[in-house]
Order: sequence, then C-alpha cells, then structure tokens
Amino acid sequence: MEELLKLLLLFGVGSLAGFINVMAGGGSTITLPTLIFLGLDSSLANGTNRVAILIQNISGILSFRQEKYHKFKMSLKLSSFTLPGAIVGSIIATNISDKLFQKILAYVLIGIIISLLLPRPNQKKIEDNKHYQKNWFIYPAMIAVGFYGGFIQAGVGFLLMASLYHLMRLDLVQVNMHKIFIVFIYTIPALLIFFLTHNVDLKFGFTLAAGNALGAWWSAKFSVKKGERFIRIILMVAILMMSLKLLDII
Repeated sequence: MEELLKLLLLFGVGSLAGFINVMAGGGSTITLPTLIFLGLDSSLANGTNRVAILIQNISGILSFRQEKYHKFKMSLKLSSFTLPGAIVGSIIATNISDKLFQKILAYVLIGIIISLLLPRPNQKKIEDNKHYQKNWFIYPAMIAVGFYGGFIQAGVGFLLMASLYHLMRLDLVQVNMHKIFIVFIYTIPALLIFFLTHNVDLKFGFTLAAGNALGAWWSAKFSVKKGERFIRIILMVAILMMSLKLLDII
C-alpha cells in the first residue's frame, strides 16, 4: 500500500476512533488492528496508538472547556491515582502478550452492559445535584484503571466510565468530561516509556493523532448537547461490539 494511502486511512480511522473514545470508549480496538495491518508489530502498534490518545484527549479537554464543562481540580485529583499503575502497566506491556487480558476484558465489559441496564436509586437527584458522591473506593479503582490503561489501553474508557458512574454517581456527561482528562494525564508517562523502548512510530502516530483530535473535538460537543441518554445508547453499542470482537465472535 502506498505511503499516502496508508496515511489517509489512518486519518480516517483516527477520526472515527476519536469520536468513539470520547463518547464511550473502544476506539483503540479499531486503531490497533489498523496499525498492525499496516505492518507494525503489536508492541509498536500499542505505543504508536498512545500518540493519538494523548493528542485526542487534549482536543477533547479543550472542546469541553469551550462548552464551559470542566472541573479540573477533581479531574487532576483522580488522575494522580492512575499514574503509579500506568507506569507499571506500560513497563509490562513492552515485555508481555496482552491476549489473556483481552479475554478477561471481554467478560468485564459484558458485566458493564448489564450494570448500565440496572436502575440506579435517586438518579434524578444525582443528575440535578451535579455534585460527586464521596466514595473512597474510587481511588483504588483509579490505580487499577491506570495499570490497565498503561498495559493495554483498549477498552479503558469503559472501565473508567463504570468506575466514575457507579462509585461517584456522576451523570454520563460529567463522566466523559473527567474520563478524557484522566486518560490524558496517565498517557504522558505511558507514552514516554513506549518511546524510550523504541515502540513508537512518530509518522503514523501523528497522522492517527490528527484524526483522533478531530473526532474527539466533535464528540465532546455532541456529548454536552445530546446529554446522558444519547451517550448511554452509544456506550452500550460500543461495549457490545468490543466484547464480541475480543471473544472472536465478530
């Protein structure tokens, strides 16, 4: 495949992945296979994908901020707990296969779908209040999410959304707002580790990133304007598709 065609394909795939990642998650299940298809080995594809993830989330954060939807202090506090796990996960990712983790993730995601279908008590009060609920379990959950994100990344958005949604009782628009900031922060050391171990293709990475940034920008605006019901539908469809893919059903 000619170089220009490869870059155009990556930009298009990145745009779709960026939109999906901010709205729900699972965009990396599109970008990682594409990078491998274009000739990168698994570790190099995993690292190269982090360039797009980093820039995508900068774009999403700026878009949410433009919509006057941000709580940086809380986002930064949550992000700090993901850093130790992300560093350890990234180091392991450069040395070990993630096949077993993908299978485990598939069943976890199916559980998330079921949990999203269950009613939550006092949901209207939670949505009207717009304040987070104090639950210390969110902090060990962030450490675990950081490890998984540093290790595999694909599907981490679903785990983050489940953690923020159930443990902090936030509506899904706020969940997305915090999610992209958290992923942005822990991706910085993760990307650095992949780069230092020569597992990043910068040309492919920045091309993919340009598409991801475009998709993320518009996804953040859709997230705010369409609200929680729209996000819930997109989320469940994305989770189901990813689960089936990880189980080799599709």
